[in-house]
Amino acid sequence: MLTGKNIVVTGCLQGIGKETLIKFAQNGANVFACAYQETDEFVELCKRLSEDNKVQIIPIYFDMMDNASIKEAAKAIQKSKMEIHGLVNIAGINRDALFNMITYQDMLDTFQVNFFAQIILSQYIVKLMQRYKTAGSIVFTSSITALDGNAGQVTYGASKAALIGAMRSMALELGPSGIRVNAVCPGFIKTPMTEKLDPNVIEKKIKTMEIPRLGEASEVADTFMYLMSDLSTHISGQVIRVDGGIR
Repeated sequence: MLTGKNIVVTGCLQGIGKETLIKFAQNGANVFACAYQETDEFVELCKRLSEDNKVQIIPIYFDMMDNASIKEAAKAIQKSKMEIHGLVNIAGINRDALFNMITYQDMLDTFQVNFFAQIILSQYIVKLMQRYKTAGSIVFTSSITALDGNAGQVTYGASKAALIGAMRSMALELGPSGIRVNAVCPGFIKTPMTEKLDPNVIEKKIKTMEIPRLGEASEVADTFMYLMSDLSTHISGQVIRVDGGIR
């Protein structure tokens, strides 16, 4: 489904990002696997995926809190001289707090990782795509919190909503270059992030779903794979919910 495509994926160390890396490799993509730190387990995973699927998995390490680090990562991707066909922005953080307890620093940190860093990285990758005149796809990972709201997630929801606004303008600007831009809004997915939530909160949310269970990281990865593939070449500027039909 992705054979021959070279795709940049952030947040590959765990959760949805890790599952996306695995799924992309299994479907023939060469992946620049971005993570914030090197671990023996991650290095071994990249090596195994590369050997088992006969693709290139290239680890790229950088800190999304540091714009200079993002620039160096982009340079490393550029030096590969590989044509880039897609970017999936998955990495993110949440600093949950009720509205009256939000700190300015938490707002700055959340927007730096969830919005500013992703726009900066996307700028670098788009320049590479345009240099090679590549028709491709960019996907942002937003959240249903950006659309529906959630108590205790004012800053997180705002940062994810900002991605949707940016995505729609980018889709207008980049469409003539053949670059599609979309956003995916996961709901309650089995990840290390949701493991920290109150079980009672999760139980209440599940009761509002038409498919009453937590989503799997692989189900979000499937959506990314569709948007990276040639099956979605006329889809741009869209927000796709992967939430089990929350109402």
